[in-house]
Amino acid sequence: MIIQPAKRTESVKEYFFSIKNREMAKLNKERAARGEDPIINLGIGSPDGTPPRAALEAVARTAVLDGVHGYQSYTGIPELRQALSDWYARYYGVTLDPASEIQPLTGSKEGILLISLTFLNPGDKVLVPDPGYPTYTSASRIAEAEVVKYDLVAEKGWVPDFDALEAMDLTGVKLMWTNYPGMPTGARATEELYAKIADFGRRHKILIVNDNPYSFIRNDKPLSLLAVPGAKEGCLEMNSLSKAHNMAGWRIGMVAGEADYIKEILKVKSQMDSGMFKPLQYAAVEALNQGPEWFDTLNAEYRRRAVIAGKIMDVLGAEYNPDSAGLFVFGKLPASVEGQDGKTPGEVISDRILYGAGVFITPGFIFGHNGDRYIRISLCAPVPVLEKALEKVKAFLGK
Repeated sequence: MIIQPAKRTESVKEYFFSIKNREMAKLNKERAARGEDPIINLGIGSPDGTPPRAALEAVARTAVLDGVHGYQSYTGIPELRQALSDWYARYYGVTLDPASEIQPLTGSKEGILLISLTFLNPGDKVLVPDPGYPTYTSASRIAEAEVVKYDLVAEKGWVPDFDALEAMDLTGVKLMWTNYPGMPTGARATEELYAKIADFGRRHKILIVNDNPYSFIRNDKPLSLLAVPGAKEGCLEMNSLSKAHNMAGWRIGMVAGEADYIKEILKVKSQMDSGMFKPLQYAAVEALNQGPEWFDTLNAEYRRRAVIAGKIMDVLGAEYNPDSAGLFVFGKLPASVEGQDGKTPGEVISDRILYGAGVFITPGFIFGHNGDRYIRISLCAPVPVLEKALEKVKAFLGK
């Protein structure tokens, strides 16, 4: 390079799964040369199912129309905003003004950076869960904010210790990330928990941003932070069709909250893209109109998969909560598993199983220090693939 990258890039690294995918591609080449099966990837949570049929038909029907291939509105078509509003009213009991309190996103991951750039100045502090989604940390650092981790531990049900939060020096804290059902932990939200989170933010003048893409997965009672009375005054919530509707690659998400917050986010977003492809928006409307039977079928399959993932955890001697929600099973390795050569216990087991059994399981350290002794299994693989992974792990350990 003839120039140096911006200093802000020094605080972030390439995404773990981007690096790991390259490693597995190399290994798969070597395995193919030896006549071996490719690696079974139980890492990232990319749903393998098909989106609702009505969504597929909508995009096929509208993509051939004239006038749909140009730039679109930065705020999304009115039909999409109305469908998102109706979705929140129907399943969460939350009233959102479709014209002013909803901003469609190119996937909710985009929203993490947009919100960070919109509300954080260099030096502002951000409360980030440990363990939690790594992008909360990286987006905060790209915005040149200071990351302040708050602990989530199994002994407290993976929810914030509010006594510990109150005892912290909160000077300069401007924003707090929350995520339930939790990734990677699978911890569920409760109305009481959301009320405490909203109250904490209100009293300390901290903007709470709740990331809510897993609320329908293995969870019969989806909840929204915005259902707390008065929450919109100091809270935003992101959501997505990626997990709930098997549409991860379509990149359709949203952020909701008080109109003044949405206006500020739009200032930044409108500089970054030129709207979502219109046929995708029509497809999203159809997906959002799905009834409870869609989620019943989806979750019946994920629950079957979770049983097999639990058996893999059992073989590895890991403790896990069989009643967790979301797309993953998160397990704690026994004390007999030790870190080696600078690697955490979870990383040691992940690499051992990857190279020995040809199965990739995510090490928990990537989600924060409190995940060092944990591993995570994605449920985004069919039952036969999970069963094959189980047999491969058993055979390797049996050696």
